[in-house]
Amino acid sequence: MSSISYHDAVNDALERLEDLGYERGAGVDLANHGPMGAEAVAVLGHGDEVAHWTRRYRRALDHHEPPAARFALDPADEASWRPALGDFGRAGDWERLFARELDDAPWRDVLARWWPRLLPGLFAGLTHGLIRTAHAVRGLDAAGDTATRLQRDELGRGLAYWAARYHALPGDPALRGPHAVPGAVAALPRVPLDGPRGPAVARDRLDALDRLPGYTESLGQLAPYPAARLLSDMTLQFADVYLGHPEVFPVPLVHGVTAPAAARLVLPHLPRELYEPTLARLWQVQSAFLLAFTADRGDEGTTAWRAEADELPPLHELGARTVEHGDEHVIKFTEACLREYALRPDPRYPAAAYAAQCRIPRLADGGGAGAVAGAAAR
Repeated sequence: MSSISYHDAVNDALERLEDLGYERGAGVDLANHGPMGAEAVAVLGHGDEVAHWTRRYRRALDHHEPPAARFALDPADEASWRPALGDFGRAGDWERLFARELDDAPWRDVLARWWPRLLPGLFAGLTHGLIRTAHAVRGLDAAGDTATRLQRDELGRGLAYWAARYHALPGDPALRGPHAVPGAVAALPRVPLDGPRGPAVARDRLDALDRLPGYTESLGQLAPYPAARLLSDMTLQFADVYLGHPEVFPVPLVHGVTAPAAARLVLPHLPRELYEPTLARLWQVQSAFLLAFTADRGDEGTTAWRAEADELPPLHELGARTVEHGDEHVIKFTEACLREYALRPDPRYPAAAYAAQCRIPRLADGGGAGAVAGAAAR
């Protein structure tokens, strides 16, 4: 058991990481995972390791400078802020906007006001706008009246990154179809590769989603089941997808689990009328993941993963192993899988977490470089 509380560990990490910009890497812009990874380490019960992990993380890749604010955005004037959506050069302006918003209103009110405005751009930074926001929300919710300026600022930065990297996928998804998640995934045709796979192929497919067979139809395939069921179906299906594609670079597909798991953290703080559009956008993102990163169904829906998981450690060891492993994607993915497993005990969750620990390089062994090599998606 950690001798450092979750609250203290998270705030210490936020202070240590406060000077970092939104992205990192030379020549490739990767999301800053520091606050998300540190918070997940604390959730896993390893608060004593958070400070050490943040030091390892900072050494892995150089981060960009924090953005400077240039021109004020008026949150009350749509003509002021809407043209700045998706303009990363305005990241500092977005950060200043959300700092003012959070100074003037309770964080839940700010979240509810901006969620429907940002939701169509959910793909922002390969869903890291959503995910960073969700980790910040969990910290604020846990802190209650003891929430700190650092925690409020972190929520503002999560929302600012989402706004600055806002990426609207083509089409208008809605929960109006006949299928549960497994059926909707089975109904989506995959596009075979004409040559070797690689980052350029994924980028080209993302740029041409509405021209790929099955994509437009997929946006109306999912049935309107209750939010809790759909979120579990989404995370379990994509744990299965992850297990079924050892041939795919192992980072992008983790977000098929971590994005809906992140939404689960936020939905209780939002009006219920936002649940269904959120679930529809999540399904749109998952359809995009499948079409961009897979060329066939691979071993999805089979038990082939059991051979890979023969050495799966006991559940109580998975969290400790992921902290030792150190890669930020592995940490966030393992935490999400264990949290989802607690709600729906299916062995594919821990098996997927273990597979990620085996497939993704350790942080100390060049995990940062591996992440750069696989930055296929934006």
